[in-house]
Amino acid sequence: MAESDRIHSQKIKSTAIEISICIVTHNCSNILERCLKSLSASTESYISEIIVVDNHSSDNTRYMLKNEFPHVQLICNENNVGFATGINQGIAVALGRYIVILNPDTIVSENSISILAEFLDNHPNTAICGPKVYNEDGTFQKSCRRGVSRPWPVISYFIGLDKLFPMNPTFNGYHLSHIDENKQTEVGGLSGSCMMIRYETLETIGNFDEQFFVYQEDSDICIRVLDNNWNIYYIPTANIIHTGGEGGTADHILFLLFHWHLSYYKLYK
Repeated sequence: MAESDRIHSQKIKSTAIEISICIVTHNCSNILERCLKSLSASTESYISEIIVVDNHSSDNTRYMLKNEFPHVQLICNENNVGFATGINQGIAVALGRYIVILNPDTIVSENSISILAEFLDNHPNTAICGPKVYNEDGTFQKSCRRGVSRPWPVISYFIGLDKLFPMNPTFNGYHLSHIDENKQTEVGGLSGSCMMIRYETLETIGNFDEQFFVYQEDSDICIRVLDNNWNIYYIPTANIIHTGGEGGTADHILFLLFHWHLSYYKLYK
């Protein structure tokens, strides 16, 4: 039996697992611990599993997981393979019908994962949904819901036209600031800090594109979802805190800056 057939067979048999939460981590033991603790109250209505893919951390991440969270399935890489590749490793062993892509530098509010799953239960044409995301200071993280990342909306954002005309959709196609942040909205993209996607969608469109080491893998998969006539929704009744800029890669600013620009080049190419 081929590996893909074996995994698919496992998925059919393992009907108990409904949600698989996949987290890619690198040298962020403390914030990962905080994230995992927050998850215990966020999937109350569903049976879930947590899969952590560790990209060769040199801190105590693996020790912490094995001792404090033995129920977490741990995949250990011997080098940093990047975010998209790591997520795909988690998806490959996931048994849930819904896959949650979650950053380790997040705190998930009570029942938020369940709220997203309930939305997908009731909206069969929606492939991906995501929560309202707050910065650590309590302000709204605008990048959590976006329009389609086509060149004009991104250019308007980069040169500041969206700030000059915050209520004009012509210049606000990226951050959608003209739409109430508390309004449930069909959108063109969501942040990879937290999104829930149907496993059956991934079977149709494929997994995350591994040419993206970090950044824009979320934009790419959202574009592929839309191209296959699925919907994407922003659900503000679910919410998380995303601190951002924490973990091992945060110490490598030039490395991240390079990949940030490279990711846009790859997306448009």
